[in-house]
Amino acid sequence: MEGFNTFEKQDKILVGLSGGVDSSVAVRILQEQGFAVQGAVIRFSPAHESAVAAARQTADALQIPLHVLDAGEAFEANVVQPFCEAYCAGRTPNPCILCNPQVKFRLLADKAAELGCPYIATGHYARIVTDAQGVSRVAAAQSAARDQSYMLYRLPQDILDKLVLPLGEFEKDDIREMARSLQLPCADAPDSMEICFIPDGDYAGYIRARGFAPKTGRFLGPDGEDLGPHAGVDHYTVGQRKGLGIAAGRPLFVKAILPGGDVQLGEAGQEYSTRLTLTALATPDARPLPAGDYLVKIRSAAAPALCVYDGDGGVTFPEPVRAPAPGQSAVFYRDGMVYGGGVIDETF
Repeated sequence: MEGFNTFEKQDKILVGLSGGVDSSVAVRILQEQGFAVQGAVIRFSPAHESAVAAARQTADALQIPLHVLDAGEAFEANVVQPFCEAYCAGRTPNPCILCNPQVKFRLLADKAAELGCPYIATGHYARIVTDAQGVSRVAAAQSAARDQSYMLYRLPQDILDKLVLPLGEFEKDDIREMARSLQLPCADAPDSMEICFIPDGDYAGYIRARGFAPKTGRFLGPDGEDLGPHAGVDHYTVGQRKGLGIAAGRPLFVKAILPGGDVQLGEAGQEYSTRLTLTALATPDARPLPAGDYLVKIRSAAAPALCVYDGDGGVTFPEPVRAPAPGQSAVFYRDGMVYGGGVIDETF
């Protein structure tokens, strides 16, 4: 891991534990590199009690002290409320991107400072590198299939300067094998695919149970025809094909969620965009993102696409990209390093 080759025992590090295999193995890797490791698990919401229990098991197995941090109020204000509001407005937010800079990594950094730990670490699949100008940047993981650099694009420089990501050079199979060799209880636990605070995946049910009233409206066909009422904008996202509940006689997908609450449907081939605009831009060093050519990811699992950024929130694509969704993020890369990103506002 570049920049972290030799250590003294007094080098303290605080590792964010979830009880899962990735953060657990991260602890062991850091121990072998000479760090004096402490763990921290964050209780974001009542849905996280099982994660706290699993983290306790891991900490006991690895013989490290564990600190339980309470993020309830900050998580509610900075993640849950914006998530619900965005869905009610017909957007598709990514709560992890909101949580990482404002809640998760900030809590870890504050606790590390309190404990006298100069470093923090997590089990994310990404790397931290320093560019020629001395700027610390997130970089893509060795494993393209597991890369989580997209999720970390909003981390500021004061976090990046102390962040260590031990898994950036590994494949997932390597990590599971390490966990088995260590006889960790989480070695074969399945990866979590849902939003952590909505473990059953019922976003609409969660949002409505909290008293929100998402916009309602009509399905509009490709030619503007009225195809009947829909269930509420919180049930849909741009690019969605399944679960629409209409019989149109041909495959249709969500092309756009209109400001008034109607859902515009399209046919295959109409889901591509050549231009989009961004808001809430962020860069690692807080300087404006320079105009120019970049590779950009428009969702976490998307392949990077060539683009031109105009320096003022506008992005154009030489080759159209499929279904960029307002509310998701576009993240810019050069040479595998994250240069910045922003929230997709409009697509064209």
